[in-house]
Amino acid sequence: MPRAGLWPAAVLFAALSLIVGCRLLDSDGFTPVPQILAFLPWLLAPTGFALLLALLARWRTGLVWGIVLLGLLAWLIEPYGSGDEPDGTPVAELKVLTSNVEFGRGAPSLVPVLHRERPDIVFVEECEYTCQDTLEGTFAAEYPYRRAVRAGGSEGSIILSRFPLRATEGVAGTMGMPGAVADVRGASVRLQLAHPMPPLPGQVDVWQRELGRLRDVAAADRDAPAILAGDFNASQDHAAFRSILGAGLRDAARLAGHDRTPSWPSRTAGVIGAQIDHVLVSRDFSASRARFLTLADTDHRALVVDITLHQRG
Repeated sequence: MPRAGLWPAAVLFAALSLIVGCRLLDSDGFTPVPQILAFLPWLLAPTGFALLLALLARWRTGLVWGIVLLGLLAWLIEPYGSGDEPDGTPVAELKVLTSNVEFGRGAPSLVPVLHRERPDIVFVEECEYTCQDTLEGTFAAEYPYRRAVRAGGSEGSIILSRFPLRATEGVAGTMGMPGAVADVRGASVRLQLAHPMPPLPGQVDVWQRELGRLRDVAAADRDAPAILAGDFNASQDHAAFRSILGAGLRDAARLAGHDRTPSWPSRTAGVIGAQIDHVLVSRDFSASRARFLTLADTDHRALVVDITLHQRG
């Protein structure tokens, strides 16, 4: 009787059960759980492999274990969030773009995308001095309003807008996260760029803390229209990210039918990846379209969404 696969199957089932258990308990756990949670849909493959080993070993308990895990994974990867349309009258149609340009290297390839897509509001992460100079110089007329954190490396970031901006404090973090209030056809719309630390081993607490600050900003004034956009370094399978959605926001890509389209890493996004770049909107907005665009010299896809602002009540 082929029993050699029993122990490998048991080890795989135990590891997968830990990850699925954390997801079910609304916890991001500890390293390496938060890192693996970003790729939750792809856990179907090792679960299926372990189930095959259990079948070959004629391990009945393992067969039941694997079937239960497959069922839970299938349930967890279903789309999340409400797709209900706002009740109010449409006020303005907006196009929003967010792009992590990886230490500014992707800025030259972002320029033609901005010319082609003509977004109304642009959020750019890891936009250091040279990147900011390029965007501000090239688009001085198209985007006369800006809010930036001027810094080198991954710490710089910028918001470009066709609409007048009033500065806000932004969010404190390891990397720059500026904020503003935009005057959109007479409506005040809160803007917040998101770029918390990634959940690196030994820094998961920093990642959770900075995502918590973004949640606090989202929850601070639920009566005002809001857009939070950027590289969240978190997917829908992270509890810390879902807590931001719980503050009254919805994911525009999800509303437009792209709840699982990967945005990182761009080189393997067609095969395996995670959606960690998001445009989150308050319930004042509907979303009609989302596109993930591949840029040269950056490991993130840019995300462009078409959204509509509605008047409340």
